[in-house]
Amino acid sequence: MIPMKAQLLMLMVHKLELDRIHIPVSGGDLEGVLKSQGLVKTKPPVTLIPNFCTGDGDVFGQKRDRAELLDNTIVILSQEQLRNRLSEVDEKAYYPLIHTDDDMTEFKRMPKSSSAADLLETASLPLIIREKDVEYQFHRVILYERLLKAYPYTRARIWKEARIDIPPHVRAHVWAAILEVEGDIHSLYSSIDKETATPTDRQIEVDIPRCHQYHQLLSSPTAHAKFKRVLKAWVYNNPQYVYWQGLDSLCAPFLALNFNDEALAFSCLQAFIPKYLHNFFMKDNSAVIQEYLCVFSHLIAFHDPELSNHLEGIGFIPDLYAIPWFLTMYAHVFPLHKLVHLWDTLLLGNSSFPLCIGVAILTQLKSSLISFGFNECILLFSDMPEINIELCVQDSIRIFCNTPKSAIYRQHARPAKKTIKADSRPNLSYYSRDYNDQPTNDLSMEPKSIEELRAVKCPHISAEDMIELGEFSGPVQSKSPTKRKHNSKPMLLVIDVRVQEEFNKGTIPSSINIPFQSAFCPEGDLNPCPAVTTLNAHPLQVKVVVGGRNRNAVNFANELVRLGYKKVCVLFKGIDVLRNTTILTIPPADI
Repeated sequence: MIPMKAQLLMLMVHKLELDRIHIPVSGGDLEGVLKSQGLVKTKPPVTLIPNFCTGDGDVFGQKRDRAELLDNTIVILSQEQLRNRLSEVDEKAYYPLIHTDDDMTEFKRMPKSSSAADLLETASLPLIIREKDVEYQFHRVILYERLLKAYPYTRARIWKEARIDIPPHVRAHVWAAILEVEGDIHSLYSSIDKETATPTDRQIEVDIPRCHQYHQLLSSPTAHAKFKRVLKAWVYNNPQYVYWQGLDSLCAPFLALNFNDEALAFSCLQAFIPKYLHNFFMKDNSAVIQEYLCVFSHLIAFHDPELSNHLEGIGFIPDLYAIPWFLTMYAHVFPLHKLVHLWDTLLLGNSSFPLCIGVAILTQLKSSLISFGFNECILLFSDMPEINIELCVQDSIRIFCNTPKSAIYRQHARPAKKTIKADSRPNLSYYSRDYNDQPTNDLSMEPKSIEELRAVKCPHISAEDMIELGEFSGPVQSKSPTKRKHNSKPMLLVIDVRVQEEFNKGTIPSSINIPFQSAFCPEGDLNPCPAVTTLNAHPLQVKVVVGGRNRNAVNFANELVRLGYKKVCVLFKGIDVLRNTTILTIPPADI
Protein backbone atom coordinates (compact mmCIF):
# COMPACT_ATOMS: atom_id res chain seq x y z
CA MET A 1 0.00 0.00 0.00
CA ILE A 2 1.34 3.42 -0.91
CA PRO A 3 1.77 5.69 2.17
CA MET A 4 -0.65 8.62 2.43
CA LYS A 5 2.10 11.23 2.06
CA ALA A 6 3.38 9.54 -1.08
CA GLN A 7 -0.11 9.50 -2.54
CA LEU A 8 -0.53 13.19 -1.80
CA LEU A 9 2.86 13.96 -3.32
CA MET A 10 1.99 12.06 -6.51
CA LEU A 11 -1.32 13.89 -6.71
CA MET A 12 0.31 17.30 -6.37
CA VAL A 13 3.02 16.44 -8.91
CA HIS A 14 0.30 15.45 -11.35
CA LYS A 15 -1.66 18.65 -10.71
CA LEU A 16 1.40 20.80 -11.35
CA GLU A 17 2.26 18.71 -14.43
CA LEU A 18 -1.17 19.35 -15.92
CA ASP A 19 -0.53 23.04 -15.65
CA ARG A 20 2.90 22.61 -17.23
CA ILE A 21 4.61 24.68 -14.55
CA HIS A 22 6.84 21.93 -13.10
CA ILE A 23 9.51 22.43 -15.77
CA PRO A 24 10.36 26.13 -15.22
CA VAL A 25 9.84 26.16 -11.43
CA SER A 26 11.84 23.01 -10.70
CA GLY A 27 14.80 23.78 -12.92
CA GLY A 28 13.84 21.76 -16.00
CA ASP A 29 14.27 22.85 -19.59
CA LEU A 30 11.60 21.65 -22.04
CA GLU A 31 13.50 22.80 -25.12
CA GLY A 32 16.63 21.07 -23.88
CA VAL A 33 14.77 17.78 -23.40
CA LEU A 34 13.29 17.96 -26.89
CA LYS A 35 16.70 18.73 -28.38
CA SER A 36 18.25 15.73 -26.63
CA GLN A 37 15.54 13.53 -28.21
CA GLY A 38 16.26 14.93 -31.65
CA LEU A 39 12.84 16.55 -31.95
CA VAL A 40 14.19 20.09 -32.15
CA LYS A 41 16.98 20.77 -34.61
CA THR A 42 18.39 24.13 -35.48
CA LYS A 43 18.98 24.82 -39.17
CA PRO A 44 20.44 27.83 -40.96
CA PRO A 45 17.48 29.93 -42.16
CA VAL A 46 18.77 30.03 -45.72
CA THR A 47 18.33 26.25 -46.02
CA LEU A 48 14.63 26.57 -45.18
CA ILE A 49 13.80 28.85 -48.09
CA PRO A 50 11.85 26.95 -50.80
CA ASN A 51 12.85 27.13 -54.44
CA PHE A 52 9.29 27.58 -55.63
CA CYS A 53 5.85 28.22 -54.05
CA THR A 54 2.49 27.97 -55.81
CA GLY A 55 -0.48 30.20 -55.16
CA ASP A 56 -2.12 27.28 -53.31
CA GLY A 57 0.73 27.10 -50.80
CA ASP A 58 2.54 24.08 -52.27
CA VAL A 59 6.29 24.22 -51.69
CA PHE A 60 8.93 22.73 -54.01
CA GLY A 61 12.66 22.39 -53.60
CA GLN A 62 12.85 21.80 -49.84
CA LYS A 63 11.52 19.19 -47.47
CA ARG A 64 8.88 20.33 -45.02
CA ASP A 65 10.35 21.20 -41.65
CA ARG A 66 9.47 18.53 -39.11
CA ALA A 67 8.38 21.20 -36.66
CA GLU A 68 5.53 22.08 -39.02
CA LEU A 69 4.18 18.52 -39.11
CA LEU A 70 2.21 16.46 -36.64
CA ASP A 71 4.54 14.31 -34.55
CA ASN A 72 3.09 11.66 -32.23
CA THR A 73 6.40 11.02 -30.48
CA ILE A 74 5.97 10.85 -26.71
CA VAL A 75 8.81 12.12 -24.51
CA ILE A 76 8.73 11.30 -20.80
CA LEU A 77 9.72 14.34 -18.77
CA SER A 78 11.52 13.73 -15.50
CA GLN A 79 9.62 14.65 -12.34
CA GLU A 80 12.55 13.97 -10.04
CA GLN A 81 13.36 17.61 -9.34
CA LEU A 82 9.73 18.43 -8.59
CA ARG A 83 9.38 15.43 -6.29
CA ASN A 84 12.52 16.42 -4.42
CA ARG A 85 11.21 19.95 -3.95
CA LEU A 86 7.93 18.70 -2.47
CA SER A 87 9.28 15.76 -0.49
CA GLU A 88 9.91 17.83 2.65
CA VAL A 89 6.45 19.43 2.73
CA ASP A 90 4.47 18.55 5.84
CA GLU A 91 1.47 16.25 5.26
CA LYS A 92 -0.88 18.78 6.90
CA ALA A 93 -0.06 21.30 4.18
CA TYR A 94 -2.01 19.19 1.66
CA TYR A 95 -5.25 19.99 3.48
CA PRO A 96 -4.75 23.30 5.33
CA LEU A 97 -7.16 24.69 7.90
CA ILE A 98 -8.82 27.71 6.33
CA HIS A 99 -11.16 28.74 9.16
CA THR A 100 -9.58 29.60 12.48
CA ASP A 101 -10.66 31.40 15.61
CA ASP A 102 -7.80 33.84 15.28
CA ASP A 103 -8.27 36.77 12.92
CA MET A 104 -4.85 36.26 11.37
CA THR A 105 -4.07 38.24 8.28
CA GLU A 106 -2.34 37.61 5.01
CA PHE A 107 0.49 35.06 5.22
CA LYS A 108 0.03 34.30 8.90
CA ARG A 109 -2.92 32.24 7.70
CA MET A 110 -0.76 30.06 5.50
CA PRO A 111 -0.32 26.42 6.63
CA LYS A 112 2.60 25.86 8.93
CA SER A 113 5.37 23.59 7.76
CA SER A 114 9.11 23.26 8.09
CA SER A 115 9.44 25.85 5.34
CA ALA A 116 6.97 28.44 6.70
CA ALA A 117 9.75 30.98 7.28
CA ASP A 118 10.93 30.56 3.69
CA LEU A 119 7.38 31.12 2.44
CA LEU A 120 7.09 34.41 4.28
CA GLU A 121 10.39 35.47 2.80
CA THR A 122 9.25 34.42 -0.68
CA ALA A 123 6.02 36.40 -0.26
CA SER A 124 8.02 39.63 -0.21
CA LEU A 125 9.74 38.88 -3.52
CA PRO A 126 8.53 40.21 -6.89
CA LEU A 127 5.53 38.43 -8.35
CA ILE A 128 7.45 37.00 -11.32
CA ILE A 129 9.76 35.19 -8.85
CA ARG A 130 6.90 33.97 -6.67
CA GLU A 131 5.19 32.42 -9.68
CA LYS A 132 8.29 30.31 -10.39
CA ASP A 133 8.82 29.12 -6.81
CA VAL A 134 7.32 25.62 -6.77
CA GLU A 135 6.93 25.31 -3.00
CA TYR A 136 5.27 28.71 -2.68
CA GLN A 137 2.94 27.91 -5.57
CA PHE A 138 2.16 24.54 -3.99
CA HIS A 139 0.82 26.18 -0.82
CA ARG A 140 -1.10 28.85 -2.70
CA VAL A 141 -2.70 26.40 -5.14
CA ILE A 142 -3.77 24.04 -2.35
CA LEU A 143 -5.31 26.92 -0.38
CA TYR A 144 -7.14 28.38 -3.39
CA GLU A 145 -8.52 25.03 -4.50
CA ARG A 146 -10.06 24.50 -1.08
CA LEU A 147 -11.56 27.99 -1.14
CA LEU A 148 -12.90 27.56 -4.67
CA LYS A 149 -14.61 24.29 -3.75
CA ALA A 150 -16.56 26.19 -1.08
CA TYR A 151 -17.47 29.13 -3.34
CA PRO A 152 -19.65 31.23 -3.03
CA TYR A 153 -19.51 30.85 0.77
CA THR A 154 -15.79 31.67 0.78
CA ARG A 155 -16.08 34.65 -1.58
CA ALA A 156 -14.79 37.18 0.97
CA ARG A 157 -11.78 34.99 1.78
CA ILE A 158 -10.98 34.57 -1.92
CA TRP A 159 -10.98 38.37 -2.26
CA LYS A 160 -8.57 38.69 0.65
CA GLU A 161 -6.20 36.07 -0.70
CA ALA A 162 -6.34 37.58 -4.19
CA ARG A 163 -5.03 40.79 -2.67
CA ILE A 164 -1.77 38.91 -2.05
CA ASP A 165 -1.48 37.17 -5.42
CA ILE A 166 -3.28 34.69 -7.68
CA PRO A 167 -1.42 31.53 -8.80
CA PRO A 168 -1.47 30.98 -12.58
CA HIS A 169 -2.82 27.46 -12.05
CA VAL A 170 -6.11 28.69 -10.54
CA ARG A 171 -6.35 32.16 -12.06
CA ALA A 172 -9.26 31.31 -14.37
CA HIS A 173 -11.55 30.17 -11.57
CA VAL A 174 -10.42 32.87 -9.13
CA TRP A 175 -11.30 35.53 -11.68
CA ALA A 176 -14.70 33.92 -12.13
CA ALA A 177 -15.24 33.97 -8.36
CA ILE A 178 -14.22 37.63 -8.09
CA LEU A 179 -16.61 38.48 -10.93
CA GLU A 180 -19.33 36.58 -9.05
CA VAL A 181 -20.01 34.13 -11.87
CA GLU A 182 -22.66 31.74 -10.59
CA GLY A 183 -25.49 29.52 -11.79
CA ASP A 184 -25.80 27.05 -14.64
CA ILE A 185 -23.51 28.86 -17.06
CA HIS A 186 -23.15 25.89 -19.41
CA SER A 187 -26.89 25.59 -20.02
CA LEU A 188 -27.11 29.31 -20.66
CA TYR A 189 -24.22 29.24 -23.13
CA SER A 190 -25.65 26.20 -24.90
CA SER A 191 -29.01 27.92 -25.33
CA ILE A 192 -27.50 30.91 -27.17
CA ASP A 193 -27.52 30.89 -30.96
CA LYS A 194 -23.90 31.09 -32.04
CA GLU A 195 -24.29 29.81 -35.62
CA THR A 196 -26.84 32.03 -37.39
CA ALA A 197 -25.17 34.66 -39.56
CA THR A 198 -25.41 38.25 -38.28
CA PRO A 199 -24.27 41.64 -39.64
CA THR A 200 -21.40 41.69 -37.14
CA ASP A 201 -19.85 38.43 -38.34
CA ARG A 202 -17.71 40.13 -40.96
CA GLN A 203 -16.14 42.54 -38.46
CA ILE A 204 -15.57 39.74 -35.96
CA GLU A 205 -13.82 37.66 -38.63
CA VAL A 206 -11.58 40.62 -39.49
CA ASP A 207 -10.69 41.40 -35.85
CA ILE A 208 -9.92 37.89 -34.58
CA PRO A 209 -6.84 37.19 -36.77
CA ARG A 210 -5.30 40.43 -35.48
CA CYS A 211 -5.96 39.85 -31.78
CA HIS A 212 -2.95 38.70 -29.71
CA GLN A 213 -1.69 36.52 -32.54
CA TYR A 214 1.77 36.27 -30.96
CA HIS A 215 0.04 33.96 -28.43
CA GLN A 216 0.55 30.36 -29.60
CA LEU A 217 -2.85 29.22 -28.32
CA LEU A 218 -4.94 32.16 -29.53
CA SER A 219 -3.34 32.11 -32.98
CA SER A 220 -4.57 28.59 -33.73
CA PRO A 221 -7.58 27.89 -36.00
CA THR A 222 -9.34 26.24 -33.05
CA ALA A 223 -8.94 29.41 -31.00
CA HIS A 224 -10.32 31.51 -33.87
CA ALA A 225 -13.44 29.36 -33.95
CA LYS A 226 -13.86 29.62 -30.18
CA PHE A 227 -13.27 33.38 -30.36
CA LYS A 228 -16.05 33.76 -32.89
CA ARG A 229 -18.53 31.67 -30.91
CA VAL A 230 -17.93 33.54 -27.65
CA LEU A 231 -18.18 36.96 -29.31
CA LYS A 232 -21.32 36.01 -31.23
CA ALA A 233 -22.83 34.70 -27.99
CA TRP A 234 -22.12 38.02 -26.26
CA VAL A 235 -23.64 40.05 -29.11
CA TYR A 236 -26.70 37.80 -29.16
CA ASN A 237 -27.13 37.96 -25.37
CA ASN A 238 -26.79 41.77 -25.26
CA PRO A 239 -29.14 43.17 -27.89
CA GLN A 240 -28.99 46.62 -26.28
CA TYR A 241 -25.32 46.87 -27.36
CA VAL A 242 -23.48 46.69 -30.66
CA TYR A 243 -20.18 45.08 -31.56
CA TRP A 244 -17.31 47.54 -31.26
CA GLN A 245 -13.69 46.89 -32.11
CA GLY A 246 -12.05 46.08 -28.81
CA LEU A 247 -14.46 43.38 -27.72
CA ASP A 248 -12.08 40.80 -29.17
CA SER A 249 -9.28 42.14 -26.96
CA LEU A 250 -11.55 41.98 -23.89
CA CYS A 251 -12.44 38.39 -24.74
CA ALA A 252 -8.83 37.25 -25.27
CA PRO A 253 -7.71 36.94 -21.60
CA PHE A 254 -10.82 35.00 -20.62
CA LEU A 255 -10.58 32.68 -23.62
CA ALA A 256 -6.86 32.03 -23.07
CA LEU A 257 -7.50 31.10 -19.43
CA ASN A 258 -10.64 29.06 -20.16
CA PHE A 259 -9.68 27.59 -23.51
CA ASN A 260 -11.49 24.34 -22.82
CA ASP A 261 -14.50 25.97 -21.19
CA GLU A 262 -16.11 28.47 -23.55
CA ALA A 263 -19.11 28.85 -21.23
CA LEU A 264 -16.92 30.12 -18.41
CA ALA A 265 -15.02 32.45 -20.74
CA PHE A 266 -18.33 33.87 -21.97
CA SER A 267 -19.73 34.22 -18.43
CA CYS A 268 -16.62 36.09 -17.25
CA LEU A 269 -16.85 38.46 -20.21
CA GLN A 270 -20.57 38.88 -19.55
CA ALA A 271 -19.84 39.86 -15.91
CA PHE A 272 -16.76 41.99 -16.66
CA ILE A 273 -18.27 44.41 -19.17
CA PRO A 274 -21.19 45.72 -17.04
CA LYS A 275 -18.85 46.37 -14.12
CA TYR A 276 -16.10 48.28 -15.92
CA LEU A 277 -17.59 49.23 -19.29
CA HIS A 278 -21.24 49.98 -18.58
CA ASN A 279 -22.82 51.45 -21.75
CA PHE A 280 -19.46 51.64 -23.53
CA PHE A 281 -20.82 49.45 -26.31
CA MET A 282 -23.99 51.37 -27.04
CA LYS A 283 -24.49 52.46 -30.63
CA ASP A 284 -23.90 56.08 -29.54
CA ASN A 285 -21.40 55.94 -26.70
CA SER A 286 -19.95 59.44 -27.10
CA ALA A 287 -21.42 60.77 -23.83
CA VAL A 288 -20.10 57.79 -21.88
CA ILE A 289 -16.58 58.00 -23.31
CA GLN A 290 -16.35 61.78 -23.08
CA GLU A 291 -17.31 61.70 -19.41
CA TYR A 292 -14.74 58.98 -18.80
CA LEU A 293 -12.00 61.02 -20.51
CA CYS A 294 -12.95 64.18 -18.59
CA VAL A 295 -12.74 62.38 -15.27
CA PHE A 296 -9.39 60.93 -16.37
CA SER A 297 -8.09 64.43 -17.19
CA HIS A 298 -9.21 65.64 -13.76
CA LEU A 299 -7.42 62.74 -12.11
CA ILE A 300 -4.16 63.54 -13.92
CA ALA A 301 -4.39 67.18 -12.82
CA PHE A 302 -5.23 66.12 -9.25
CA HIS A 303 -2.12 63.93 -8.86
CA ASP A 304 0.35 65.46 -11.33
CA PRO A 305 -0.54 69.04 -12.36
CA GLU A 306 2.89 69.53 -13.95
CA LEU A 307 2.31 66.71 -16.41
CA SER A 308 -1.31 67.76 -16.93
CA ASN A 309 -0.29 71.34 -17.79
CA HIS A 310 2.37 70.13 -20.22
CA LEU A 311 0.09 67.71 -22.07
CA GLU A 312 -2.65 70.32 -22.27
CA GLY A 313 -0.16 72.91 -23.47
CA ILE A 314 0.95 70.79 -26.44
CA GLY A 315 -2.62 69.69 -27.20
CA PHE A 316 -2.00 66.03 -26.38
CA ILE A 317 -5.39 65.27 -24.84
CA PRO A 318 -6.56 61.83 -23.61
CA ASP A 319 -8.87 61.49 -26.64
CA LEU A 320 -5.74 60.85 -28.74
CA TYR A 321 -4.30 57.95 -26.75
CA ALA A 322 -6.54 56.75 -23.90
CA ILE A 323 -9.66 55.52 -25.73
CA PRO A 324 -8.07 52.13 -26.66
CA TRP A 325 -6.86 51.85 -23.05
CA PHE A 326 -10.29 52.15 -21.53
CA LEU A 327 -12.36 50.53 -24.28
CA THR A 328 -10.30 47.34 -23.86
CA MET A 329 -9.23 47.81 -20.22
CA TYR A 330 -5.60 47.79 -21.45
CA ALA A 331 -6.03 44.41 -23.19
CA HIS A 332 -5.17 46.04 -26.53
CA VAL A 333 -1.92 47.64 -25.36
CA PHE A 334 -0.32 44.98 -23.15
CA PRO A 335 0.65 41.39 -23.99
CA LEU A 336 -1.36 38.74 -22.15
CA HIS A 337 1.45 37.69 -19.81
CA LYS A 338 1.53 41.24 -18.44
CA LEU A 339 -2.18 41.87 -18.71
CA VAL A 340 -3.14 39.00 -16.41
CA HIS A 341 -1.02 40.49 -13.62
CA LEU A 342 -2.65 43.86 -14.18
CA TRP A 343 -6.14 42.38 -14.18
CA ASP A 344 -5.41 40.41 -11.01
CA THR A 345 -5.62 43.77 -9.26
CA LEU A 346 -8.04 45.55 -11.60
CA LEU A 347 -10.72 42.95 -10.90
CA LEU A 348 -10.49 43.70 -7.19
CA GLY A 349 -11.08 47.42 -7.67
CA ASN A 350 -14.31 49.20 -8.50
CA SER A 351 -15.25 50.66 -11.88
CA SER A 352 -13.08 53.75 -11.29
CA PHE A 353 -9.89 51.81 -10.67
CA PRO A 354 -8.91 51.61 -14.40
CA LEU A 355 -8.63 55.42 -14.36
CA CYS A 356 -5.97 55.15 -11.67
CA ILE A 357 -4.08 52.58 -13.77
CA GLY A 358 -4.01 55.12 -16.61
CA VAL A 359 -2.50 57.76 -14.33
CA ALA A 360 0.06 55.21 -13.08
CA ILE A 361 1.12 54.50 -16.69
CA LEU A 362 1.58 58.21 -17.38
CA THR A 363 3.57 58.51 -14.15
CA GLN A 364 6.04 55.91 -15.41
CA LEU A 365 6.36 57.71 -18.74
CA LYS A 366 6.52 61.21 -17.26
CA SER A 367 10.26 61.71 -17.75
CA SER A 368 9.79 61.21 -21.50
CA LEU A 369 6.42 62.94 -21.88
CA ILE A 370 7.49 66.09 -20.06
CA SER A 371 10.30 66.62 -22.59
CA PHE A 372 8.32 65.68 -25.70
CA GLY A 373 6.26 67.77 -28.06
CA PHE A 374 3.00 66.72 -29.68
CA ASN A 375 4.52 64.66 -32.50
CA GLU A 376 6.91 62.82 -30.19
CA CYS A 377 4.04 61.94 -27.84
CA ILE A 378 2.01 60.57 -30.74
CA LEU A 379 4.93 58.38 -31.79
CA LEU A 380 5.51 57.23 -28.20
CA PHE A 381 1.95 55.96 -27.82
CA SER A 382 1.71 54.51 -31.32
CA ASP A 383 3.76 51.62 -29.92
CA MET A 384 3.34 51.34 -26.14
CA PRO A 385 6.79 51.50 -24.51
CA GLU A 386 7.91 49.02 -21.90
CA ILE A 387 5.90 49.37 -18.68
CA ASN A 388 6.82 47.86 -15.31
CA ILE A 389 3.49 46.20 -14.50
CA GLU A 390 4.25 45.48 -10.85
CA LEU A 391 5.20 49.11 -10.26
CA CYS A 392 2.15 50.21 -12.24
CA VAL A 393 -0.10 48.12 -9.98
CA GLN A 394 1.48 49.55 -6.83
CA ASP A 395 1.18 53.11 -8.11
CA SER A 396 -2.44 52.63 -9.18
CA ILE A 397 -3.39 51.35 -5.72
CA ARG A 398 -1.65 54.33 -4.11
CA ILE A 399 -3.40 56.74 -6.48
CA PHE A 400 -6.80 55.16 -5.82
CA CYS A 401 -6.36 55.22 -2.04
CA ASN A 402 -5.27 58.89 -2.12
CA THR A 403 -8.22 60.05 -4.24
CA PRO A 404 -11.56 61.04 -2.68
CA LYS A 405 -14.28 58.63 -3.80
CA SER A 406 -16.47 61.38 -5.23
CA ALA A 407 -13.58 62.84 -7.24
CA ILE A 408 -13.84 59.94 -9.70
CA TYR A 409 -17.63 59.74 -9.69
CA ARG A 410 -19.24 59.02 -13.08
CA GLN A 411 -22.93 59.21 -13.76
CA HIS A 412 -22.57 56.62 -16.53
CA ALA A 413 -21.05 54.00 -14.25
CA ARG A 414 -23.15 50.94 -13.53
CA PRO A 415 -26.31 51.86 -11.57
CA ALA A 416 -26.62 50.68 -7.99
CA LYS A 417 -27.43 47.02 -7.58
CA LYS A 418 -30.84 46.20 -6.19
CA THR A 419 -29.32 43.88 -3.61
CA ILE A 420 -25.79 44.15 -2.28
CA LYS A 421 -24.35 41.20 -0.41
CA ALA A 422 -22.96 42.63 2.80
CA ASP A 423 -20.23 39.98 3.17
CA SER A 424 -19.40 39.52 -0.50
CA ARG A 425 -16.10 41.37 -0.27
CA PRO A 426 -13.84 42.65 2.50
CA ASN A 427 -13.78 46.26 3.62
CA LEU A 428 -10.15 46.86 2.70
CA SER A 429 -8.53 49.87 0.99
CA TYR A 430 -9.06 49.58 -2.76
CA TYR A 431 -11.82 46.98 -2.46
CA SER A 432 -14.43 49.72 -1.94
CA ARG A 433 -17.69 49.45 -3.82
CA ASP A 434 -18.65 51.77 -6.62
CA TYR A 435 -19.73 55.23 -5.57
CA ASN A 436 -23.07 54.58 -7.27
CA ASP A 437 -23.67 51.61 -4.95
CA GLN A 438 -23.48 53.79 -1.83
CA PRO A 439 -26.55 55.38 -0.19
CA THR A 440 -27.03 58.98 -1.33
CA ASN A 441 -28.24 62.14 0.41
CA ASP A 442 -28.27 65.89 -0.17
CA LEU A 443 -24.49 66.05 0.32
CA SER A 444 -23.66 63.39 -2.27
CA MET A 445 -22.27 63.94 -5.76
CA GLU A 446 -24.77 64.40 -8.58
CA PRO A 447 -24.46 64.14 -12.38
CA LYS A 448 -22.75 66.97 -14.25
CA SER A 449 -22.85 67.78 -17.95
CA ILE A 450 -19.82 67.38 -20.21
CA GLU A 451 -19.63 71.18 -20.46
CA GLU A 452 -19.43 71.48 -16.67
CA LEU A 453 -16.73 68.82 -16.53
CA ARG A 454 -14.65 70.51 -19.21
CA ALA A 455 -14.94 73.92 -17.54
CA VAL A 456 -12.82 72.81 -14.59
CA LYS A 457 -9.34 71.32 -14.72
CA CYS A 458 -9.63 69.43 -11.44
CA PRO A 459 -12.30 67.17 -9.92
CA HIS A 460 -15.22 68.10 -7.70
CA ILE A 461 -15.56 66.62 -4.23
CA SER A 462 -18.85 65.97 -2.49
CA ALA A 463 -19.67 67.55 0.86
CA GLU A 464 -19.90 64.15 2.53
CA ASP A 465 -16.40 63.22 1.34
CA MET A 466 -15.10 66.53 2.66
CA ILE A 467 -16.77 65.91 6.01
CA GLU A 468 -15.23 62.45 6.21
CA LEU A 469 -11.70 63.50 5.23
CA GLY A 470 -11.79 66.62 7.40
CA GLU A 471 -13.39 64.78 10.33
CA PHE A 472 -15.94 67.53 10.76
CA SER A 473 -18.89 66.81 13.00
CA GLY A 474 -22.14 66.76 11.06
CA PRO A 475 -25.37 64.97 10.32
CA VAL A 476 -23.86 62.57 7.80
CA GLN A 477 -22.50 59.19 8.82
CA SER A 478 -19.25 58.30 7.10
CA LYS A 479 -19.64 55.56 4.48
CA SER A 480 -16.29 54.04 5.30
CA PRO A 481 -14.65 55.80 8.24
CA THR A 482 -10.97 56.46 7.85
CA LYS A 483 -8.97 55.42 10.89
CA ARG A 484 -6.10 57.74 11.70
CA LYS A 485 -3.79 58.12 14.62
CA HIS A 486 -4.67 60.60 17.29
CA ASN A 487 -3.19 64.06 16.70
CA SER A 488 -2.43 63.22 13.07
CA LYS A 489 -2.68 66.02 10.55
CA PRO A 490 -6.04 66.46 8.83
CA MET A 491 -6.26 64.97 5.34
CA LEU A 492 -7.49 68.15 3.68
CA LEU A 493 -7.16 71.92 3.68
CA VAL A 494 -10.25 74.01 2.92
CA ILE A 495 -9.68 77.23 0.96
CA ASP A 496 -12.61 79.66 1.07
CA VAL A 497 -12.38 82.09 -1.86
CA ARG A 498 -15.38 84.28 -0.97
CA VAL A 499 -14.91 87.88 0.06
CA GLN A 500 -14.00 88.37 3.71
CA GLU A 501 -17.43 89.73 4.68
CA GLU A 502 -19.16 86.53 3.53
CA PHE A 503 -16.41 84.40 5.03
CA ASN A 504 -16.91 86.01 8.43
CA LYS A 505 -20.63 85.18 8.39
CA GLY A 506 -19.94 81.45 8.44
CA THR A 507 -17.38 79.06 7.03
CA ILE A 508 -16.02 75.52 7.34
CA PRO A 509 -13.91 74.94 10.49
CA SER A 510 -10.13 75.43 10.10
CA SER A 511 -10.54 76.84 6.58
CA ILE A 512 -8.36 79.66 5.26
CA ASN A 513 -9.67 82.66 3.38
CA ILE A 514 -8.08 83.75 0.08
CA PRO A 515 -10.60 86.05 -1.68
CA PHE A 516 -10.49 85.34 -5.40
CA GLN A 517 -10.65 89.01 -6.43
CA SER A 518 -7.33 89.82 -4.70
CA ALA A 519 -5.64 86.41 -4.80
CA PHE A 520 -3.37 86.83 -7.82
CA CYS A 521 -0.80 89.40 -8.79
CA PRO A 522 -0.44 90.62 -12.42
CA GLU A 523 2.29 88.05 -13.06
CA GLY A 524 -0.18 85.26 -12.27
CA ASP A 525 1.28 84.13 -8.95
CA LEU A 526 -0.53 84.15 -5.62
CA ASN A 527 -0.17 87.35 -3.62
CA PRO A 528 1.82 86.64 -0.44
CA CYS A 529 -0.26 86.55 2.74
CA PRO A 530 -0.58 84.34 5.86
CA ALA A 531 -3.26 82.20 4.18
CA VAL A 532 -0.99 81.54 1.18
CA THR A 533 1.82 80.63 3.57
CA THR A 534 -0.52 78.08 5.16
CA LEU A 535 -1.44 76.75 1.71
CA ASN A 536 2.21 76.29 0.76
CA ALA A 537 2.90 74.51 4.05
CA HIS A 538 0.47 71.69 3.17
CA PRO A 539 1.63 70.34 -0.21
CA LEU A 540 0.43 66.77 0.37
CA GLN A 541 -3.05 67.50 1.67
CA VAL A 542 -6.22 67.55 -0.42
CA LYS A 543 -7.05 71.18 -1.14
CA VAL A 544 -10.79 71.83 -1.28
CA VAL A 545 -11.69 75.15 -2.90
CA VAL A 546 -15.00 76.51 -1.58
CA GLY A 547 -16.98 79.40 -3.07
CA GLY A 548 -20.46 80.77 -3.54
CA ARG A 549 -22.84 80.49 -6.46
CA ASN A 550 -20.48 82.18 -8.93
CA ARG A 551 -17.56 80.58 -10.77
CA ASN A 552 -14.87 82.00 -8.51
CA ALA A 553 -14.16 78.64 -6.90
CA VAL A 554 -13.72 76.91 -10.28
CA ASN A 555 -11.51 79.72 -11.63
CA PHE A 556 -9.41 79.73 -8.46
CA ALA A 557 -8.94 75.96 -8.60
CA ASN A 558 -7.93 76.16 -12.28
CA GLU A 559 -5.29 78.73 -11.38
CA LEU A 560 -3.93 76.53 -8.59
CA VAL A 561 -3.57 73.67 -11.07
CA ARG A 562 -1.83 76.02 -13.50
CA LEU A 563 0.61 76.95 -10.72
CA GLY A 564 1.38 73.28 -10.05
CA TYR A 565 -0.50 72.67 -6.79
CA LYS A 566 -1.31 69.00 -6.29
CA LYS A 567 -4.56 67.47 -4.99
CA VAL A 568 -6.79 70.42 -5.83
CA CYS A 569 -10.54 69.93 -6.03
CA VAL A 570 -13.72 72.04 -5.83
CA LEU A 571 -16.56 71.55 -3.36
CA PHE A 572 -19.61 70.42 -5.33
CA LYS A 573 -22.47 72.98 -5.05
CA GLY A 574 -20.22 75.30 -3.05
CA ILE A 575 -20.81 76.59 0.46
CA ASP A 576 -24.59 76.55 -0.01
CA VAL A 577 -24.70 72.75 0.23
CA LEU A 578 -23.78 73.06 3.92
CA ARG A 579 -26.40 75.64 4.89
CA ASN A 580 -28.72 73.03 6.40
CA THR A 581 -25.98 71.30 8.39
CA THR A 582 -24.22 72.11 11.64
CA ILE A 583 -20.83 72.28 9.95
CA LEU A 584 -20.52 76.04 9.35
CA THR A 585 -19.02 78.13 12.13
CA ILE A 586 -18.05 81.77 12.71
CA PRO A 587 -14.29 82.12 12.25
CA PRO A 588 -12.16 83.72 15.00
CA ALA A 589 -11.68 87.47 14.66
CA ASP A 590 -7.93 87.17 14.02
CA ILE A 591 -8.35 85.17 10.79
